[in-house]
Amino acid sequence: MKKRILSGMRPTGKLHLGHLVGALNNWVRLQEEYECLFMVADWHALMSEYENPKGLKDSIIDNVIDWIACGISCEKSTIFIQSQVKEHMELCMAFSIITPLGWLERCPTYKEQLREISNRDLSTYGFLGYPVLQAADILLYKAEAVPVGEDQLPHLELTREIARRFNSLYKKEIFPEPKALLTKSARLLGLDGRKMSKSYNNYIAISEEPKEIRRKVAGMFTDPLRIRLSDPGHPEKCNVHSYYAVFAPEREKEIDSLCRESKIGCTDCKKELAEILIKFLEPIQKKRDKLVKNKKLISDILDGGRKKALLIADKTIKETKEAMGI
Repeated sequence: MKKRILSGMRPTGKLHLGHLVGALNNWVRLQEEYECLFMVADWHALMSEYENPKGLKDSIIDNVIDWIACGISCEKSTIFIQSQVKEHMELCMAFSIITPLGWLERCPTYKEQLREISNRDLSTYGFLGYPVLQAADILLYKAEAVPVGEDQLPHLELTREIARRFNSLYKKEIFPEPKALLTKSARLLGLDGRKMSKSYNNYIAISEEPKEIRRKVAGMFTDPLRIRLSDPGHPEKCNVHSYYAVFAPEREKEIDSLCRESKIGCTDCKKELAEILIKFLEPIQKKRDKLVKNKKLISDILDGGRKKALLIADKTIKETKEAMGI
């Protein structure tokens, strides 16, 4: 039997190219090798967006449409919404009871986000307990592995510690200690050279119209050392060139050479990149357009996914309650 994995995304707005190359492409590959559960993490979205939940429901549907358009299959994988399986919160409560406060306070991503996200009040019980809910998400399905980037390793280690502590306290080996499935994916910076983020508005959405793609690419930061067309370029320092490496690797070396020899200017380079991105997204967007017109299909997929997820979740919760004496 295939090993089981769980992964998810927070529906906080439009999915962009960073999501595509950083996660979705990897999900498409993984569903051929693993039993995959892909979760719309709406409770997690509310951890930071609780003051402004408007648009959350629309984002959930929009994100799932993107997933399917990019190649996630409801026949190969289980696609569901976190909040529609109440057992996530039940297990989160059980784990909250046994998780020492110090484990959460030492989490590096918690400290980092408190420093970096200044436009939201994140000093809440829910945000501090974010990794506990994440552990519940994973262990509810007894996932054997979790696809993560290196920045998420501390969260996964906390999940392993919670599983270990629960099993030790109640003398039952209910929960596995999931292994990290380190994902190798292209690193794509935002249009301004910072991390690609909806907060920075420096992204190209998967559903972006060609006109907008051309406008956004035209405004991308390029080689800061190249002032005039006759100046030799430094592709290794140019964010535009990094996009060629991801979306047109067959053209990358030639662009590299033309740039260094001052045979192509930044404006022309960006114009070509925009057309490459438009062509790359075209088949995804065609599939997406059909899905947008068939919301019932999306609803049916999510309902089917909920039922499949619930079959596993219900069994785990029964085992958990029995071990805890309730």
